[in-house]
Amino acid sequence: MTSDSSDRLKLEFCGMDFQTPLVLLSGCVGFGEEYTRVQGFSHRDIGAVCLKGTTLEPRLGNPAHRVCETPSGMINAIGLQNPGTRHVIDTILPTLDFGETRFIANLSGSTVEEYAEVARLFDDSPIDAMEINISCPNVKEGGVAFGNDPDMSARVVAACRAVTQKPLITKLSPNQTDIAENARRCVEAGTDGFAVINTLMGMAIDIEARKPIIGNNQGGLSGPAIKPIALLKVHQVYQACKDHRIPIIGQGGVTCANDAIEFLIAGASAIGIGTALFYDPLICPTINKGIDDYLLNHNISNITDLIGTLELNP
Repeated sequence: MTSDSSDRLKLEFCGMDFQTPLVLLSGCVGFGEEYTRVQGFSHRDIGAVCLKGTTLEPRLGNPAHRVCETPSGMINAIGLQNPGTRHVIDTILPTLDFGETRFIANLSGSTVEEYAEVARLFDDSPIDAMEINISCPNVKEGGVAFGNDPDMSARVVAACRAVTQKPLITKLSPNQTDIAENARRCVEAGTDGFAVINTLMGMAIDIEARKPIIGNNQGGLSGPAIKPIALLKVHQVYQACKDHRIPIIGQGGVTCANDAIEFLIAGASAIGIGTALFYDPLICPTINKGIDDYLLNHNISNITDLIGTLELNP
């Protein structure tokens, strides 16, 4: 099925109308052009696309190897390779069809000032929203250091909020002591939504060379292996921000409709699809159909009625 066959999957996220709850995650689909070459892909199957992480100046990224398959997942350490904000705005954004779906820029930086400048530049562009990546575990500066410190997280969000009225979605790190407290601080600083979670820090070792396989030594673990952690973190953030009506993109190991439904019940308003796209770039319509069938079978008229319905054991 495609999303236009069911109104049950439509929702609003940070003021944006989503055709379905599925969001293609940053780093998995380039700058919005790679997956469109796949025969059978349709923007009608997704609510939004998060573009590749973008810094103020171009970055070459980390040395090889950058990707390593692990049991039930993968480690990546791309290192935010990108052509820089000005190139993305001037050259890439004009090639995207903003009438088909929502496009979300992913902001990265090494300083608070860099985050703010990237946000300022994207504010004067057709981008629909901005995702603040304060939780990237595969770069040696900025990134995860900001995301693990609630004070720094709030500073980055506040700096971006000061230069744009576009929706801000803060991507939270699971590699921290109290993700709910971090979420509360980001709400106070002006975030409009959250993406929960980013990858976990991990390592893989070549036993013959006795060296890390990843050139950066460590990287971000994604895939089904992290889903139980992601579900817990989504629920914890939902408890912290539900009274403020701050929506969450729940992500981490989603490979089927049942996974997506678990995240919705835990408190997510939308569902991020990432690693699964690498082995099945046409997985979205299958997930949509499974969610829609569940709603129909449980007499739920709209997906929003399922969000946050988890009943904890006494």
